[in-house]
Amino acid sequence: MLMKTLKIEDLVVTVEDNIILNGLNLTVNTGEIHALIGPNGHGKSTLLNTIMGHYQYKVESGKISFDGKDVLGMEVDERSKAGLFLAMQYPPEVAGVNNGDFLKASINARLEKPIGLYQFIKNMEKCSNEVGLSLDMAHRNLNEGFSGGEKKRNELLQMKLLQPKIALLDEIDSGLDVDALRIVANTINEMKGPDFGAVIISHYSKLYEMIEPTNVHIIVDGKIILTGGKELLDKVNQQGYEFIEKEYGIKLKKEKKKISIGTCAVKVTK
Repeated sequence: MLMKTLKIEDLVVTVEDNIILNGLNLTVNTGEIHALIGPNGHGKSTLLNTIMGHYQYKVESGKISFDGKDVLGMEVDERSKAGLFLAMQYPPEVAGVNNGDFLKASINARLEKPIGLYQFIKNMEKCSNEVGLSLDMAHRNLNEGFSGGEKKRNELLQMKLLQPKIALLDEIDSGLDVDALRIVANTINEMKGPDFGAVIISHYSKLYEMIEPTNVHIIVDGKIILTGGKELLDKVNQQGYEFIEKEYGIKLKKEKKKISIGTCAVKVTK
């Protein structure tokens, strides 16, 4: 299979006139797993939300392309159909939308011919078992009444069913116990290959130990300031981010205002 590339060039993004990303550059290919780390509030989640088209993040300049196509010119659903996927940090509850129907519609949106009911049920049963999610969840409303762990497993289920080319995982492991963390790692490791790549945000070194990312990036003040491998993770584990100030003279600023993605890509008007 041909390698696909997500390329971000000189990206500048603002939220309420505040610059969050300030000339960020990043290239992610299928077959690679990228760990995006750095102090809180310096642009990690902003980057993933911008790639997927969250309306509250304004792109002032720069480019995002995927497989040579202009991502910024695509609607959110077009980005998904192209092969991009975002696992949300805070998956929203959607009343009145059946979880199984949502999953089936999401799959069909990417297909020329709708998936057969038997094949869909077979795939959903298999993937649900693999992520440790009860099949009863398929008959409930999307994330409504789900525990935090169930919401994260449901995000994993969507990823396995949709088979994206590049997955953007925003703290998919936050709040999970050891067993659930292992399921997250197993899911990513099973999907690793020439037709799948990922950008992963996590504050837990254990997850990175279990998935062994191919690339590690540290983002500070909206820019990737260091790129390397496992040695960067080891250094942060041992010294925290203080070494950035000591070795590079970059003063770490306080956390900037966050935006919830509970209404991702849905602009509410009153």
